[in-house]
Amino acid sequence: MKPQVLIVGAGPTGLVLALCLAKQGVPFRLIDKHTGPGEASRAIAVHARTLELYRQLGLADEVVAGGIPVDSVQWRTGKEKKVRLPLGELGKGLSPYPFVLSYPQDDHERLLVDHLHRQGLTVEWGTELVSFRQDPERVETVLRKDGIEEPHTFGYVCGCDGAHSLVRKGLELSFAGGTYRQVFYVADVEADGMGEGALNVYLDDSGFCIFLPVRSTGMVRLIGIVPEEADPSTVTFDIIRPYVHKQTGLTVRRVNWFSTYQVHHRVSEHFGKDRVFLAGDAGHIHSPAGGQGMNTGIGDAVNLAWKLAAVLQGKAQPSLLETYEAERLPFARTLVATTDRAFQLIVGRKAFNRFMRLFFLPTLAPLLLRLPFLRRMAFQTVSQTRIHYRESGLNRGTAGRIQGGDRLPWVRTPGGDNYEPLQQCNWQLHVYGEAAPEIRDFARSASFPLFSFDWTPAAGAAGIPRDALFLVRPDGYVGLALDAPRVEDLRSYVDRYSIAPL
Repeated sequence: MKPQVLIVGAGPTGLVLALCLAKQGVPFRLIDKHTGPGEASRAIAVHARTLELYRQLGLADEVVAGGIPVDSVQWRTGKEKKVRLPLGELGKGLSPYPFVLSYPQDDHERLLVDHLHRQGLTVEWGTELVSFRQDPERVETVLRKDGIEEPHTFGYVCGCDGAHSLVRKGLELSFAGGTYRQVFYVADVEADGMGEGALNVYLDDSGFCIFLPVRSTGMVRLIGIVPEEADPSTVTFDIIRPYVHKQTGLTVRRVNWFSTYQVHHRVSEHFGKDRVFLAGDAGHIHSPAGGQGMNTGIGDAVNLAWKLAAVLQGKAQPSLLETYEAERLPFARTLVATTDRAFQLIVGRKAFNRFMRLFFLPTLAPLLLRLPFLRRMAFQTVSQTRIHYRESGLNRGTAGRIQGGDRLPWVRTPGGDNYEPLQQCNWQLHVYGEAAPEIRDFARSASFPLFSFDWTPAAGAAGIPRDALFLVRPDGYVGLALDAPRVEDLRSYVDRYSIAPL
């Protein structure tokens, strides 16, 4: 079948976009100018919302098995542990994955590529996009492989080609933002003294150093600021080794990978034009605070994929694709601003920054996080389970604390949980209580899968009232929330957006 979508870039964002399209039966081509998956661990944190989306794709169990769950944060002064904050308790009852997963990007990418191969799909390595132009019906591209350029036509093009995106430049979109003055180092090392699997944070007058387990016992990821007295252009790990030992108490036996970099914060003015879209670093880059970057790109991919599938399969109007930017761009802007503030808080040189770094974060923050609502908010923010699309025109209604555009709350049920049906990656109806006959009739006549869950105190604690009805989107977000089974509201919503089950 002729490919309908060209995906440019086979990092995590492009690979997940490809897997989502494959899940929904959309033919595509996935190209990357490199010769194979990345060989450096780079991004390492996989958050709960990403794992929830991976569960829909049948990936979560394998990803979790390949990584190391980081279930606590420890503030340290060298070998001395000041405060331990259990992450698992923060997310308890909010997600089936109440932890941060340490999973190196190179291993991550190889797993995603392997899942494509299992489906008979491939990445076209060593292939790059040279140029493109679009009209109302198609996108005409020129691709280059082995020095040979050939024209190809697609229905849509998705630029997942990173911070220097050719696709973004071809759309002539600005990428406003800036670059922090500090130079960072990142290293994967074999070391003694790591101890338990925790995210360790060292803060002092000069900034910070964080370290956490990676790959296997004894392997550690280090991230910190290159000392001001060192020359960033020639710095090696041996030069910063004394600083690392002083800050972490680790004895490094072997360095597997070392690199330096500067941090940027930028957001594209748009996430696409007409038939060409941006996702991941092509649309937004930001500080590493909170390990949000790769997870955000994966969220972009999932949001875009189901909408492309619906339009290409004639199950939604093309205007549905306008909601991709409407939903993901505001979040990207908020994320860049938030991580920028967090980053400045940690590395700033003013007295207030020193107070936050040396006293508030290691001393007062853990005390405040004993309050349940602050614990819940902290987990939801870092894990990206708090992301919502309430302002999008696609989402409607309210039921209890749940509004259209919210992530469907995770609820345990006697037979498992309410996320099990989401693996179908389609529009589906959820009733928490008794499904009224007229709702069953509508579901049957309109071919919407209907899942009826007993209302339980756990559902109530998640903000779901008895007999609430949700029309759930293919990405696990609530499209329509009703506090009672009003079939006329359901029919009106479906008709308004020309929605059909995928």
